[in-house]
Amino acid sequence: MSDATLSSAPAPALDLEAGRAGRRHLISRIVIYGLLTFFGIIYLMPLWVVFFNSFRPLAEISANGLIAFPQTFRLDAWPQAWSEFCIGGQCAGMQRYFWNSIMMVVPATIISTAMGAITGYVLSKWKFRGSEIIFGMMLLGVFMPGQIALLPWAFILGKIGLANSVYGLVLVHCIQGLAFTTLFCRNYFVGIPDDLVKAARIDGAGFWRIFYRIILPISPPILIVTVIWQFTGIWNEYLFGVVLNSGANQPITAALVALSMSGTTVRTYDVMSAAVLIGALPPLLVYFFGGKYFVRGLTQGAIK
Repeated sequence: MSDATLSSAPAPALDLEAGRAGRRHLISRIVIYGLLTFFGIIYLMPLWVVFFNSFRPLAEISANGLIAFPQTFRLDAWPQAWSEFCIGGQCAGMQRYFWNSIMMVVPATIISTAMGAITGYVLSKWKFRGSEIIFGMMLLGVFMPGQIALLPWAFILGKIGLANSVYGLVLVHCIQGLAFTTLFCRNYFVGIPDDLVKAARIDGAGFWRIFYRIILPISPPILIVTVIWQFTGIWNEYLFGVVLNSGANQPITAALVALSMSGTTVRTYDVMSAAVLIGALPPLLVYFFGGKYFVRGLTQGAIK
């Protein structure tokens, strides 16, 4: 009986310690989530300001200021920003620049991803003498500032007849993005067992058959990462679009900068906010629908 009493004596102390640990854990979680919520609100505040102002009448914005909840919701600013607003002396809205960016981003993303996948496949599974040196030289493109390539690209595009055209920007972004796409794909393909490739070669499969039948079917995670990376990077790029192109051939980022720097005395903040959201909508949708695949692909690539 005395042994049973002694063995059960520490139970209240253990319960007390467990209660203290539970309270500390709860307090720490409250502090962490509170800080995350606070910084999240600060980070998203500009987006919410622009979003609300795109639905507020200009008179209300002038009376109550830029940062205020809308008292009335109106959609008048959106069609004006799309097809009527004056940018750079042309009163055709954002639609021309929006379609320029679409025509530039879609083929550049597809081509650069395909080129990176093939190059990464060669440098990881079909190594040859000097392949590591070539990969190291290509890796320099990841760290090379875009300003260095401005003059060479202007010269090349002029020589081949693609100056001041959307197709010229497609070529530029395909080549400029090759270093990133090769890096992503090569590092992922290195983790694929070489025995799969060797077994396929023994069975008579060649270079392209192995690529299409073995490598690509197990590569969607890194390909999704590459597509999202390239799409958002090319869409948000400004330097090449404003230096290599001019006028109606510029992408939407150049139009947004021209919009913000317009010298008019009257600022139509409602239309300008709608124009900003039109420019930001495609990358936001890409991250909204593909964000989880982006994180998953990066994680799998890191583990491999």
